[in-house]
Amino acid sequence: MIFFDRTDAGKKLAEKLKGLCERDGLVLAIPRGGVVVGAEIARTLCIPLDVIIPRKIGAPHNPELAIGAVTQDGTTFFNQSLLAFLGLEEKDLTGFVEEQKREIKRRMNLYRGGVEYPDYSGRCIIVVDDGIATGYTVLAALRWIRQKFKPQKLILAVPVAPRDTLDRLEDEVDQLVVLAAPDNFYAVGQFYRDFSQITDQEVIALLRKLS
Repeated sequence: MIFFDRTDAGKKLAEKLKGLCERDGLVLAIPRGGVVVGAEIARTLCIPLDVIIPRKIGAPHNPELAIGAVTQDGTTFFNQSLLAFLGLEEKDLTGFVEEQKREIKRRMNLYRGGVEYPDYSGRCIIVVDDGIATGYTVLAALRWIRQKFKPQKLILAVPVAPRDTLDRLEDEVDQLVVLAAPDNFYAVGQFYRDFSQITDQEVIALLRKLS
């Protein structure tokens, strides 16, 4: 399945989500691309949109290699087997974790004007991104939401992700809604005709309109 753009993916996901989160629904989207997808879901289901901002922790000499993720409150999740393979310990990454925590705080303030959430406890929460590769940032988001808000129902909704990543995430949610789980997965962008960079200004505008 190839999507024209993130708006197209969001509309298709929204159709699959109808009837699954009718009471006290809320979309928590992962910026930046996930906010565009999440906005279509929020608009279609007539529920609010907010953001959740986990950040990838990259390997010291290869920042694109995800070896873990960190959440708003500093909770970290690491790929222990990858750490061992690289000869690293969690304490070796303290500086990288602190850097990402600062970036989370910066984005929270920029996008939504503060780091504190309303009381979202007990709601049906749909976590949205524009696609998943390794899944570590999404895993961090799901566990943080489960601990912070104790949702009545937790749904993960993404247009595309590799099957092995979905298998790891399935037990973290009450329901998984995915449009495509291809065998030949190299990067999220290969499943979009238009995978243009989303700006901070676009994210802010969507949140102001749908929060």
